[in-house]
Amino acid sequence: MQISVVIPLLNEEQSLAELYHWIAKVMRSNSFSYEIIFIDDGSTDGSWNTIAAIADKDKAVKGIKFNRNYGKSQALHAGFLKAEGDVVITMDADLQDNPDEIPELYKMITHEQYQLVSGWKKKRYDSVIAKNLPSKLFNAAARKTSGLKLHDFNCGLKAYTKAVVKNIDVYGEMHRYIPVLAKNAGFYRITEKEVKHQARKYGKTKFGPERFIFGFLDLLTIWFLSKFGRRPMHLFGSLGVLMFIIGFFTAGFVGFSKLFKMYHNEPNILVALNPWFYIALTVMIIGSQLFLAGFVGELILRSKRDKERYLITKTTENY
Repeated sequence: MQISVVIPLLNEEQSLAELYHWIAKVMRSNSFSYEIIFIDDGSTDGSWNTIAAIADKDKAVKGIKFNRNYGKSQALHAGFLKAEGDVVITMDADLQDNPDEIPELYKMITHEQYQLVSGWKKKRYDSVIAKNLPSKLFNAAARKTSGLKLHDFNCGLKAYTKAVVKNIDVYGEMHRYIPVLAKNAGFYRITEKEVKHQARKYGKTKFGPERFIFGFLDLLTIWFLSKFGRRPMHLFGSLGVLMFIIGFFTAGFVGFSKLFKMYHNEPNILVALNPWFYIALTVMIIGSQLFLAGFVGELILRSKRDKERYLITKTTENY
């Protein structure tokens, strides 16, 4: 199979049929072998009924339904597990991503040997204040932190080799940083393609301004995980030992100063009344706690086990 199109969605009943026909038209006109995987992330409208009806008529369409809303990352994770195509295309279900971009994205993966191609919506039809400006700041921070020179990390329209989607773990809210996850997993042939952005035709956006706050927090998380995720002791242990040494020598200096002044009969105070003594003890305790945190982190890393992160209640008969 050449292409798997993975589409996470939440309450997009009105756009699904139009999106399906558009994708199918593009695929058939280019003679692609393909599958379309819709992941219903706990919709409360008639999205699942629409997916099931389409799947009954077209065996290339497959559907997965979650029992509740788990988030876009979990939906992508489920879709990536099921995808069978040599090239995997992701897009949103709100018709803001243009399926006409698929052939060129496919060509960039198969002919130009890129492992990941991220869409870049250079011209956007979103609110400048509510979405465009925060998005620019967010992407600038992501570029600086990750080293990837992409303009739009969070664009839903992306293309991947099968190897990429099978070897990255998209969890939490990390769908915003799939290019960074891919880079950390050893996939370095990453580029971007300018794609068309269309104004939302039906419904309303599912994301509020809080997504940018969460996005920056996730950016810090992924930076930490990329640097120290597999060796937490290197960070916590190093800081812990450093702070313990500083506290130890500070306490030693306080004790030496006390003895020196006693020997020379100089005015002195009790060690227990010296504020530097308590500062030294505090630093030593914090250092010990950081060291233990790194040690516990190493134990957790070595003993963690995979577990279900979402509950699938239904799939179409094609699965």
